[in-house]
Amino acid sequence: MNYPEEICAPMRAELTAVGFIELKTTDDVTTLLEKKEGTLLLMVNSVCGCAAGNARPAVKMATEFEKKPDVFATVFAGQDIGATAKAREYMLPYPPSSPSIAVFKHGKLVHFIERHHIEGRAAEMIADNLKGCFDQICI
Repeated sequence: MNYPEEICAPMRAELTAVGFIELKTTDDVTTLLEKKEGTLLLMVNSVCGCAAGNARPAVKMATEFEKKPDVFATVFAGQDIGATAKAREYMLPYPPSSPSIAVFKHGKLVHFIERHHIEGRAAEMIADNLKGCFDQICI
């Protein structure tokens, strides 16, 4: 399903306003993930209110942590179809999940939060999960 931009624009802006890079094409995804250096958080954003409504605030909180990834990026499921599909190739063996949050170190997936780990959890709890990951892998 391809959602209209009018619906997605505020959800995109919520992340880009705090420094997330939008990956809108397969080339954008490949260029960033093939660098294989540093640390990266990649959120698969989505329209789903119940889960994404907690995931977006959680990753925004994560941008404020002392230890955090070098890059924060996002693809939008249901809109950036090709970019999302390409990003999900890097998230294997996990099945497609929207929203979801992946953390990479030197191009390797080291942490993944699936939708079912987001639903029903407060943004602070999701952010704490990310903080534990960052404390281990980020300099």
